[in-house]
Amino acid sequence: MNICHRGLSCGVKLQKVTKLLRGSTGLNPGIQLARCVSTGGPTDQKVHRLKDAEPFKNYAKSTESLDHFTSKTTQPKIENYTFPHPIWSNEELNEVEISHRKPQGIADHLAYFSVMTLRTSFDLFSGYTIQNKLNTLDERSVLIRAIFLETVAGVPGFSAGMIRHLQSLRKMRRDHGWIHTLIEEAENERMHLLTFLELKKPGPIFRGVVVFTQLSFTAGFSLAYLISPHFCHRFVGYLEEQAVVTYTQILNKIDEGKLPMWKNLPAPVIAVKYWKLDEKAVMRDVILAIRADEAHHRQVNHTLGDLDHNQDNPYGPGQ
Repeated sequence: MNICHRGLSCGVKLQKVTKLLRGSTGLNPGIQLARCVSTGGPTDQKVHRLKDAEPFKNYAKSTESLDHFTSKTTQPKIENYTFPHPIWSNEELNEVEISHRKPQGIADHLAYFSVMTLRTSFDLFSGYTIQNKLNTLDERSVLIRAIFLETVAGVPGFSAGMIRHLQSLRKMRRDHGWIHTLIEEAENERMHLLTFLELKKPGPIFRGVVVFTQLSFTAGFSLAYLISPHFCHRFVGYLEEQAVVTYTQILNKIDEGKLPMWKNLPAPVIAVKYWKLDEKAVMRDVILAIRADEAHHRQVNHTLGDLDHNQDNPYGPGQ
């Protein structure tokens, strides 16, 4: 009797456990019980990412046997960490024009004078003026010029964004949406640089010049932005006007056959992905996209230069 009662009692308990497991998990109770025994508990315990030293590594190791991760036909996913930015249509790319905003007021005239002084000096000392007149510019000379200028062009947006970010923290008030536009611009200029670096790797002397220029220009521009944001945005607007001039000249030289290597040179992969170019795109298409970016920066900075620094930024992310 005792044995029967004990067997009946165990059987009732086992039925209850079976129903409970089947109802809550939908799994075969035997499998679920085996899992609990082998792992010391339920299998849906989450990794505590603040306590586990290598949570993602451990998770990857525990799932490496799954078909989703081991399938030979699965292509590795390439993450895109860039900020939103405009993707230009063919019409927009081909309708960019050289334009100039006439200076109004002392700050505007000073900004324009500063830009033209810097351009004239750089063109003269870099040999661009002489090479342009003698028609001796080649792809190497253009690359050196573009790489150096893009290392400088990426400074204003980031410096201005950093200053406005710190001001927002210090004054404990919102920024009115300027920071994201400035940082997007800085990254866009950096993507221009990374594109050109696919074609040429600068040497140590060139890199040293870039370091010295970056330190001095960053310090000077940051100080100027603290004093007059209006002057700095107008300065960048005029700087971008000259960038449009430079890239238009490069396009003309490609079309005239003076840069023959770039006419049919395939666009770097980084450029194709960033600007979503056609797979058959060539360097001319890349220069068109870069020129459109510079024209956009020209418009944005002249617009920001017209606004009071406490007004709302009219440009949304990627606009």
